[in-house]
Amino acid sequence: MLKNTQQLIDLMARLRRPEDGCAWDIKQDFTSLIPYVIEEAYEVVDAIERNDLDDLRSELGDLLLQVVFHSQIANERGLFSFEEVSAGICEKLIRRHPHVFSDAVFNTDAERHQAWEQAKAIERQEKNKTATPDSVLSGVAGNLPALIECEKIQDRAAQHGFDWPDVPPVFAKVLEELEEVKEAWESGDQAHIQEEIGDLLLVAVNLARHLNVNPEIALKESTKKFSRRFNYIEQQVEASGRSLLDCELMELDAFWNEAKLVLKKK
Repeated sequence: MLKNTQQLIDLMARLRRPEDGCAWDIKQDFTSLIPYVIEEAYEVVDAIERNDLDDLRSELGDLLLQVVFHSQIANERGLFSFEEVSAGICEKLIRRHPHVFSDAVFNTDAERHQAWEQAKAIERQEKNKTATPDSVLSGVAGNLPALIECEKIQDRAAQHGFDWPDVPPVFAKVLEELEEVKEAWESGDQAHIQEEIGDLLLVAVNLARHLNVNPEIALKESTKKFSRRFNYIEQQVEASGRSLLDCELMELDAFWNEAKLVLKKK
């Protein structure tokens, strides 16, 4: 094992030592660490998006710490060690890349993706030894962000033939769902409105998938774009000595259209 990796493992064990370790580290368990795992993963993403490579190195270290922390807790309970975690992912990578580590040949990305999904399906079957057949949708984490979960569920179903053959029917379905949202709104039934909005978002994710767009990234980028344009509006209003609430919507909308032109040039 690499020297620094072993040092990190040893440091974590020292921090968890009951007689003279850190009180905070000692009292942590798998559940209490969940928020930190999620936070560190998002901070890695943030560093990547800002193209801050020094920060990325630091944030990857923080994320690695979470892996070591959980492995140490598991080791103390006689469950598994960091070495076993590493061995497990090595075995998985070899198993899922037969075109690299054995003699399998894939001619397209679609063939590689299909083989990857088949390997994952076999792994799920190995995990589930009960008499109840495993659903093809099993294994998608239920606490993923909604857009990511939706995309993964739809992709899994598509791998088993439940999908539109091309893009045009998906466009038609988006328009159909949009009309159903309008009908629900006209009914005044809030629960029904929520249901139809959900259906519209689901089919929008499906459209993104068919157009080879990551919906999570697309929405995040559009949110950033909205923020930049709104910040421009704030600047223009502040320059006039007023607040946003002092302005009519028509004026704010004009600033918005101006922002689209100005910011597009930058």
